[in-house]
Amino acid sequence: MTEQLVVTLAVVFVTAGLLSLIANHFGLSPIPFYIIAGMIAGTFESVTQGEIVVLAQWGIAFLVFVFAIRVDFGDLESVLRDAEIAAVTQLVVVAPIALGIGYLFAIGLDVSDPLRNAVYFTTAVVLSSSLVGGVLLRSEIRENLVHGRLASSIHFFDDLVAIALLLILSTEVVTADAIARQIGYGVLFVVAGLLIYRHGFPILVRLADGDGELVLVGSISILIAFIAAAEYVGLSIVVGAFAAGVAIRSDGTQALEVRNGIDAITDFFVAIFFVTVGALVAIPSLEVLVIASTLTVLVLVLNPIVHVLSFVYEGYDARTAFLAGSSLNQVSEFALVIAIQALLMETIAVPIFDAIILAAAATMVLTFLGRRTEDAVYEHVVARLFRSQRTRKVDDRSSVTDLEDHVVVVGYGRIGRRIVETLEELDHPYVVIENDPVLWDELNAECRNYVLGDALSGYPWEKAQVSDGALVCSTVDHRPLSEIVLGLETDADVLLRTESADEASELLKAGATHVAVPNVLAGEQLVTVVEELATGETDVEDLERNQLEYFDALERYGFASRDERI
Repeated sequence: MTEQLVVTLAVVFVTAGLLSLIANHFGLSPIPFYIIAGMIAGTFESVTQGEIVVLAQWGIAFLVFVFAIRVDFGDLESVLRDAEIAAVTQLVVVAPIALGIGYLFAIGLDVSDPLRNAVYFTTAVVLSSSLVGGVLLRSEIRENLVHGRLASSIHFFDDLVAIALLLILSTEVVTADAIARQIGYGVLFVVAGLLIYRHGFPILVRLADGDGELVLVGSISILIAFIAAAEYVGLSIVVGAFAAGVAIRSDGTQALEVRNGIDAITDFFVAIFFVTVGALVAIPSLEVLVIASTLTVLVLVLNPIVHVLSFVYEGYDARTAFLAGSSLNQVSEFALVIAIQALLMETIAVPIFDAIILAAAATMVLTFLGRRTEDAVYEHVVARLFRSQRTRKVDDRSSVTDLEDHVVVVGYGRIGRRIVETLEELDHPYVVIENDPVLWDELNAECRNYVLGDALSGYPWEKAQVSDGALVCSTVDHRPLSEIVLGLETDADVLLRTESADEASELLKAGATHVAVPNVLAGEQLVTVVEELATGETDVEDLERNQLEYFDALERYGFASRDERI
């Protein structure tokens, strides 16, 4: 590591640390503050563009590696099926418009290769950031809400397109042979990753003999090996990082330890990425400002409009379509990788590069600020434009008979399954509201009545006949959803879930009949166990036997094989 790079890192992280403390004090996302910190750090003479570009590449490479690890091959088909129409429509509609505008800008700058520069501009317009979107939709993706699922599907589709573009555009001279060679190398890297995923990683786990730290070290070694190989054959290190992530299994106890270990340092690279984005922002000239403003408008306005119209056409309600589309309006980190690679090869005009960086910083900051106004924009603009409710998607994926005095169960995860099993044993009428399309087949096979739709929208509740229900039981810890449930026009009792005792108190005051707080319940259970052992009401053997029987029962409901859904 050079002395210059050490100085750059020191300036970057001192600035980022100070501003992140401010963000934490006010309970705000640190990401806009990281970008601002980078803009401040970039004013120091000791922070050079060359060092920042190196940091940006490594930061993005590690984040792409983490992204690839989290790819669930089992759910991949369902994810792409939900997003394919919207993703393809956006490319078909927006890409030609952006290409034409970019070409005009490139001609105006009198660059030697206007078409290639127009492609760089178009890439920045059409690709959305899975990193920013993942941060924005963290809770929605964790709870598998429909708009979070749709947005993450588009992000994944965009990232696959970006990998292909990165392979093509990383050639200094675009010829058929050069493109074929780059794509061939890319395919070989991904195939190698898949082979290690199927055969090599299980061997690594066996050799580690249950030692999670050794598996983590082995996984990092796989990452370094793929990055080194990518540099050796002339590929972007981001392609090597993606293939390395594919090679790491995301299931199993050892893999979970790997993910936990990598998650522990992911925030470090997240900070690197966003700070370097800010640090690359230069004081814009008039032509850079015009190009960046045009790019920003296309990303913030045109992309969401096309996505929303596509989702509505597919049959999603306007609210789901809007929430999904509004999470796809920022320049992708892959577009930055492509622009940086082009800058190093000197194939991109400096004003277009500066405009892409400026637009990336602007759209990322504005996306976070816009989250606070989403509801107002929906109520005053989107809801008025889409007065006729689209329900085809919910109708096609639901099965409900006439119900009365029934239980409405929100969420078909672990707890939801147990509740449904209990209601089946009691022969009590019920309907499940679930939003994850991956569970559609299970709902159809296991539930008498179900609605596959977003509980944050009104129609799924109407479909579930909530006005005639006796009880609404939400197993989802999501405050906006809990508030929706409390606002329903029904006389049914309401059971909710939260992780916070303070929030539970607020929900009870707002009208909830009961609020489950798992941490509190777990603490009370532990106190009870200690009391029974201390007083001799039970002995260690009985306690162990009962606990094993309990976990055997949990395993039958999928507790041992699924991620924490609810």
